[in-house]
Amino acid sequence: MAIVGGRVLPGSDPMRHDDTRHPRLKRELRATALLSAPLVIGQLSSMGMNVVDTVLAGRHGTGTLAAIGVGAPAWSVVILLCIGVLMAVPPTVAQLVGAGRRGEIGAIVRQALWLALALGLALFAVMRVAPAGLAHFIAPEVMPGVEGFLHGISWGAPALALYFCLRYAAEGTAWTVPTMVIGAAGLALLVPLGWALMDGWAGLPEMGAGGLGLATAMVLWLQVLAMVVTLARSRRCRDLRLFERFDAPDRRRIGQLLRLGVPMGIAIFMEGSLFVATALLIATLGTVPIAAHQVAILAASAAFMVPLGVAMGTTVRVGQARGAGDAEGVRWAAKAGWIIGVITQTASALLLALGGAWIASLVSDDPAVIALAASLMLFAALFQYTDGLQAISAGALRGLKDTRIPAWITVLSYWGLGLPTGIVLGGIGAEGGARLAFGLGWGPTGYWVGLIVGLSVAAVLLTWRFLAIAPRDLRRMTAPH
Repeated sequence: MAIVGGRVLPGSDPMRHDDTRHPRLKRELRATALLSAPLVIGQLSSMGMNVVDTVLAGRHGTGTLAAIGVGAPAWSVVILLCIGVLMAVPPTVAQLVGAGRRGEIGAIVRQALWLALALGLALFAVMRVAPAGLAHFIAPEVMPGVEGFLHGISWGAPALALYFCLRYAAEGTAWTVPTMVIGAAGLALLVPLGWALMDGWAGLPEMGAGGLGLATAMVLWLQVLAMVVTLARSRRCRDLRLFERFDAPDRRRIGQLLRLGVPMGIAIFMEGSLFVATALLIATLGTVPIAAHQVAILAASAAFMVPLGVAMGTTVRVGQARGAGDAEGVRWAAKAGWIIGVITQTASALLLALGGAWIASLVSDDPAVIALAASLMLFAALFQYTDGLQAISAGALRGLKDTRIPAWITVLSYWGLGLPTGIVLGGIGAEGGARLAFGLGWGPTGYWVGLIVGLSVAAVLLTWRFLAIAPRDLRRMTAPH
């Protein structure tokens, strides 16, 4: 296969000039690493927004911190479905790039923007009514702050959807630097802006948790503007003509994106909601267990951003190889993702296992919380490999546009096996955690064993799925027409 004038023609493969195994693997490892590194930084920046909100809230007061402790997870778990649906964009764009059909990308992205706008408006509406539902479960003194935060951040819901749509379009072309730069810039801006609106600097009213939500919304809109300007002016995207004309919504193309994206949204939502549900159930066991769990899960979530970035890079590499009809390229892209995942997850496992107490001491000064959090991080170290493997295998499957069966796999693994195992082993507390209402009473340890079970089953099944369908897909790809 040869690339001439941006089109892929049969005959030679520019990536196959050396057919020996090790040089091909080295090239693929280098390409995947260079593609994934900015994505890792971008993911850490996105997660960092919640961390910034939490740290600033803690400085403002216990009530503000409690409000963010409820509002931030509520926001995060809902946006997972939105972001997951939009994950249809990278493999779609990547396969068009691989097939030498870059001229079709602009029309697809414009339809994806309509989808993003609709998702963003729906997310806005959910955030406006969410406080009324949460009021039945949350202490009355915390609710004003929760309502202020969710109402403030709701104004950024359309911006979040539009930003991820444009970001994924750039990533599908293997251009990941904007994700890194704009993500880091947004995080840096959120610190002074959030502080100013929270505390009421320079004559501004003191808005507390509501100010943090509004600051996050403002940063999201600035990130959208920055991404539009970047894509419009970049030479790398000039031939895509993303903004050259206005296209009315096309039901057929939007339907194609939804058929691909909705299963992805369900899969991402199932995993994210598993962790939220686990936190809520551990909260029934008492103050120290939930505090220790929050510290440990924050460290594990930060570590997960690395394989998630690698998984996104793997999606693009597999998608481009699939679009180019490069059967060997699909295999090598998946192998490179798995190898990089083993390396990064080994580093994460060692850090969590050996540095758990130190990490916990950065967040809490309660000896009981530090000791329990450090023990939970040992379990986090154990599931680093399975967590990384399931993420990267899911990324490889997205590159093949295989999403429906993986969605069912996540439902089975996380909610069919992982959470029930955690409930049975960990137990559910009653009367503020003073006694056990159900379960074997292992406490948070039991729930973390449940997480290991869910993630391990997902890792095995998703990897098996890729190994099972990739050969059939590749045979169809190379079959004579």
